Amino acid sequence: MTATATKNVSYKELGFVNTRDMFDKAMKGGYAVPAYNFNNMEQLQAIITACVQSRSPVILQVSKGARDYANATLLRWMGRGAVEMMKELGQPVPVALHLDHGDTFELCKSCIDYGFSSVMIDASSKPFDENVALTRQVVEYAHPREVTVEGELGVLAGIEDHVSAEKSHYTNPADVEAFVKKTGVDSLAISIGTSHGAYKFKLKPGESVPPLRFDILEEVERRIPGFPIVLHGASSVLQDYIAMINKFGGKMEGAAGIPEEQLRQAAKSAVCKINIDSDGRLVMTAVVRKVFAEKPGEFDPRKYLGPAREALIKMYAEKNQTVLGSAGRV
Repeated sequence: MTATATKNVSYKELGFVNTRDMFDKAMKGGYAVPAYNFNNMEQLQAIITACVQSRSPVILQVSKGARDYANATLLRWMGRGAVEMMKELGQPVPVALHLDHGDTFELCKSCIDYGFSSVMIDASSKPFDENVALTRQVVEYAHPREVTVEGELGVLAGIEDHVSAEKSHYTNPADVEAFVKKTGVDSLAISIGTSHGAYKFKLKPGESVPPLRFDILEEVERRIPGFPIVLHGASSVLQDYIAMINKFGGKMEGAAGIPEEQLRQAAKSAVCKINIDSDGRLVMTAVVRKVFAEKPGEFDPRKYLGPAREALIKMYAEKNQTVLGSAGRV
């Protein structure tokens, strides 16, 4: 890697903001800022376009796997390009670039040095004291550079990218005060029943998705009042797109997600960041499958990725408007 590629850059030079002001406004306004994961150009274009159109702040979220896939240097300039594209659309909105589920200090440091404005260090699978120590180490590197840090207590079940756990462990509200005080984190991801991936629940015929544990959320709020809370694994696993995937050759029976009305309820609380990844993957996959099924001779990527991008724009804008409540908040 060349010296130019490894040169540190501040997120401010790239046009990003950290999440501190975003979360303060969300808390006061009773909504959640969308944190949308992206892996490619079309997803990034769709997120920016939808958030500009709906006038919503947004957190562009990148996992460890997505960063490896896209290349760290290219990703830096994709982010910068997204900000410039937003300016050309004429209505800039606040944009943060966030590392999702960072698992080591070295990864978090690298992302900060490459222009991320926010990072998550996920040491939730470790014993409490080890989680505190690693999270504190990241905070001590990030805060002098005005980068915000998200920590996590509790483990979400499911598989998404490199994050995998067979069983969830609900956050223990008794731990949150000490964790926040000892680490200095800016936000806290908790486990109240959300789950990673498209198969969040194993439901028998006729069963409904179990409700989120709002009692845990309320107790966490009572113990750390006014502190920003984050929900991971919050895709609704949109059934229209599951049906489209299955209709055009896919096999995703039993995929289920978080009911949107429960997410809206959470967004009115101290939850001011909600992560959505699987829904973006499902929409893109469904539309691409549809194009290939209906036009089997198509080979121009623009002819199948373009329609997928348009469907993504619509989906993200609707999330901002009806689920997260973030539309019109800038």
